[in-house]
Amino acid sequence: MNGIGSISDIALKLNAWNLIMIGLIILCACLLAVASQRLLPWLAGKLPGRYRYQVLALVPLMRLLIIAAGIVLIIPHIIEPTFENLMALLAAFGVALGFALKDYISSLVAGVVTLYEMPYRPGDWIEIEGAYGEVKSIGMRAVTIVTPDDTAVIIPHLKLWDRPISNANGGSHNLMCVADLYLHPRHDANLAREALLDVALTSPFLRIERPVNVVVSEKPWATHYRIKAYPIDPGQQFNFITDLTIRGKATLSDLGFELANAVPAYA
Repeated sequence: MNGIGSISDIALKLNAWNLIMIGLIILCACLLAVASQRLLPWLAGKLPGRYRYQVLALVPLMRLLIIAAGIVLIIPHIIEPTFENLMALLAAFGVALGFALKDYISSLVAGVVTLYEMPYRPGDWIEIEGAYGEVKSIGMRAVTIVTPDDTAVIIPHLKLWDRPISNANGGSHNLMCVADLYLHPRHDANLAREALLDVALTSPFLRIERPVNVVVSEKPWATHYRIKAYPIDPGQQFNFITDLTIRGKATLSDLGFELANAVPAYA
């Protein structure tokens, strides 16, 4: 037969020996995938900061390579690997998936794009459509994040196409935290700013080599102070903000500053 054949023209090779080989390939692929998911995070835990995130990023990539290798090894045990057979099989496979799994395939494609562009990696703190948390795993279809309330949120990679994604630390230990404080407008702003800088610089959670800043802005109802600094580890961000807020309020009160009473609805 000349040209590309139809799916009915494919010569199958499903005898007992080939079925055994297919089963062994699937078993080996599953074992390798499980091993990579356990070994690489264990290895990442033994490495220092920036190398840890690089090794964790290899977990989904290794799983993709194992799946691809398994498919390549299985195909010759199912059909005669001629050009016509392969084209007919791919055409039939593509049409079926195109109709039945449109959104799923889109998420898979976005997952491949994610592996290439890496908008988020395991260990990153991201926000997608109001869900904020740490990336725990990246699958072929979705990313799993764990929120500060210890809730796992599974987000399809499909969101990558048309939703903004905020990444707080971008694969590093550098995650900026902001603590907000409001004072009555009548006060010495320079003194307040210096006091809040001291609060940040004496925090046990502070990553000292990163910059510390206090930004001041005026509101109609109060003066807004924002302490900007970096914790030692991104996972400490909430303890860090709590520490800055509690000690910041206490320090300002000890110096005689009056905190703003309330925030109006229009603020």
